[in-house]
Amino acid sequence: MRIAMIGTGYVGLVSGACFSEFGHHVTCVDKDASKIARLEKGEIPIYEPGLDKLVADNVQDHRLDFTTTLADSVKTADAVFIAVGTPTRRGDGHADLSYVYAAAKEIADAIDGYTVVVTKSTVPVGTGREVAKIIAETRQDLKEGTDFDVVSNPEFLREGSAINDFMRPDRVVIGTNSEKARQTMQRLYRPLYLIETPIVFTQLETSEMIKYAANTFLAAKITFINEIADLCEKVGADVHDVAKGIGLDGRIGRKFLHPGPGYGGSCFPKDTLALVKTAQDYHAPLRIIETVVDINDSRKKAMAQRIIEACGGSVAEKTIALLGLTFKPNTDDMRDSPSLDIVPALLSAGAKVRAFDPEGMQEAQKLLPAIDYGKNAYETMEEADALVIVTEWNEFRALDLERVKDLLKTPLMIDLRNIYNPEEMVSLGFDYSCIGRPLRALMPQD
Repeated sequence: MRIAMIGTGYVGLVSGACFSEFGHHVTCVDKDASKIARLEKGEIPIYEPGLDKLVADNVQDHRLDFTTTLADSVKTADAVFIAVGTPTRRGDGHADLSYVYAAAKEIADAIDGYTVVVTKSTVPVGTGREVAKIIAETRQDLKEGTDFDVVSNPEFLREGSAINDFMRPDRVVIGTNSEKARQTMQRLYRPLYLIETPIVFTQLETSEMIKYAANTFLAAKITFINEIADLCEKVGADVHDVAKGIGLDGRIGRKFLHPGPGYGGSCFPKDTLALVKTAQDYHAPLRIIETVVDINDSRKKAMAQRIIEACGGSVAEKTIALLGLTFKPNTDDMRDSPSLDIVPALLSAGAKVRAFDPEGMQEAQKLLPAIDYGKNAYETMEEADALVIVTEWNEFRALDLERVKDLLKTPLMIDLRNIYNPEEMVSLGFDYSCIGRPLRALMPQD
């Protein structure tokens, strides 16, 4: 089958490469000529483990190519995927659908024969119907159900493990009432049928809602364990033991119960806010999700104060070393990362900040130009007054702690990801601060 993938951002590029690995011919389309030129030269504009090889292999096998010309790729496509950005709209928090609707108009002009138009972007409920309306109004000779169908097929890709998520997903969700479109989507995903992946067919609006409900539920789960961690600190409980104890309950599950500085990234902040706004528009407010959004925003801002308190109440004229700037490991994505709240607050408090991230440095330097950057973890912490773990990259999990202690001006570590053992850190002579765990080595023994 032939696929046109409109948009070469994170979702479009990963999905396009993976569909080509399934054996389909995929043309990725983007208006950014410089990005297309880079892709044609084999340069991948995002960091995602394994994506560079996947793209190169399928380009070499002539199943994947790139273009700035939408019309030519759409005319020959069995399915056209809209995978453009839906950022938060400034001023009101709604998802900005202008790129989606602009793509729909261009697709309408280029359709030549029955085509399935698939919304892969994360879009509010009702967007698919509006896309169908735009196509029909743009090309009044086209009849929905005969010349085209609009399908919802939300993505559930985790940055850092997106290829595996596409190739071996928990489920695939497809929203359509058209049997013809359903058959096309079954052919596209045939390799997943062969490994018995659950394929959930539902109505268009239901599919759109599933995506938002999934992301907001996970965001709520993260926020829940973060608040439990704060209470654990007050009462002397261990949040990791609490998370294990409740996570073993099959109704709750273990995942997304790790405390930290708050969620960030390209999905959870944007999607929780968009769903809140949609619910308000329909006069069915989601109080739980509204609270999740408020708590998470406050939490990220509170992390700087936690660091300041660990430094004795003041960071004026002190050097703070930060390890990790991206919102999670195995990505270069800085969007809504806790570091974007932490760093400015530390600078405002008079601190000098030096930071290092294995993959996020280029983007971080654009967003945080007022700080210094180290070449590696150890250079970053040299003569610093405190070391802060912001992102749990694997290379930060096994630091030479004796070397760390020697490099720091004072052996103070604020571990916002709880990647080290409190008792071990105290026994090595560190002043160690973490989230939701008691420092048992410092507690009176019976």
